[in-house]
Amino acid sequence: MITLRAELAANLDQPQSLREALQIAIELEHATIPAYLYALYSIEPGTNVQIVAAIKSVVLEEMTHMGLACNLLNAVGGAPLIAKPEFVPRYPGKLPGSVESGLEVGLAPLTLELVEQVFMAIEQPEEPIRFRVPEFGVADRITIGEFYAAIADQLKASGGSAFTGDPGRQVTHELGQEGLIAITDLDSALNAITTIVEEGEGTQKSPLDQEGELAHYYRFAEITHGRSLVLNPDVPPDAPPEDHYSYSGAPIPFDPSGVRNLVVNPRLTPYPADSAAAAANRNFNYTYTALLKSLHSTFNGEPRQLLAAVGLMESAKQIALEMGEIPANSESADGLFAGPTFEWQPLNLRPDST
Repeated sequence: MITLRAELAANLDQPQSLREALQIAIELEHATIPAYLYALYSIEPGTNVQIVAAIKSVVLEEMTHMGLACNLLNAVGGAPLIAKPEFVPRYPGKLPGSVESGLEVGLAPLTLELVEQVFMAIEQPEEPIRFRVPEFGVADRITIGEFYAAIADQLKASGGSAFTGDPGRQVTHELGQEGLIAITDLDSALNAITTIVEEGEGTQKSPLDQEGELAHYYRFAEITHGRSLVLNPDVPPDAPPEDHYSYSGAPIPFDPSGVRNLVVNPRLTPYPADSAAAAANRNFNYTYTALLKSLHSTFNGEPRQLLAAVGLMESAKQIALEMGEIPANSESADGLFAGPTFEWQPLNLRPDST
């Protein structure tokens, strides 16, 4: 489970502290996306289709969460800062705002261990419900849920006075389950926070979010258990929450042979300067940086830029998939293939260019 520095939720009655907390929320929501995408890019097209669908759904919702956090910041008179080198996390590394002893997140091809030890840890609620798996074969830190709860409490305490932002900066889009909604008052703000928390963690009594879909934590748990989580029939209403569901549904098989052997944390193992892998990685990072710039414009008064951002997302995806067929280095016999480093790169120049 990820824990955040408790100081992030301090002094939220001060407008600037509230805005700084929401900027961290934007960075935190974004930082999970490259790790999920890297695992997704490692899957050979046409294989592990159920796992691909699960991870894709989580990525779309994380993108929505990032957008909702941007709308929240705009709603309280702030301005999202996305187009800056510091916005891009380093992989491997801690997630924004996490404590020193927190989880380290890197870029790696899909394995069941990665899903269990990293992805589930990112999404784990404070008290996950331990559903049955049938035989088939601290004070100085807070959880992500507690962080958002503190923001919600302060917005409630403000009595609506916190919402000083220009409604024209709100961005809407049919992305994810709930969609990217405009935030202009307390009700819409609390709805957005509930969406972010419950889509990731579920509720204390159910693995489902407010839309009746499995929260991210339990979607990842389905992958590790190899079975879908289903409602148990004939369970009395007063039974403990963990008795209502079990991982006993349809199989969710994992085929390791359908995963490309992408280099782990490619930033730590630079591609040779004159290689095809390096050229493809430059193209990816240039596109990724352009995407962040487009998102910055989108949430800073130019909502129509979202269409350009969606196009850049698709371009980055295509480059990443093509990289997975390129040897990571000249020693192609080692069987390692290239993957994107997700770095800030505003220009697309060769290393020897001037």
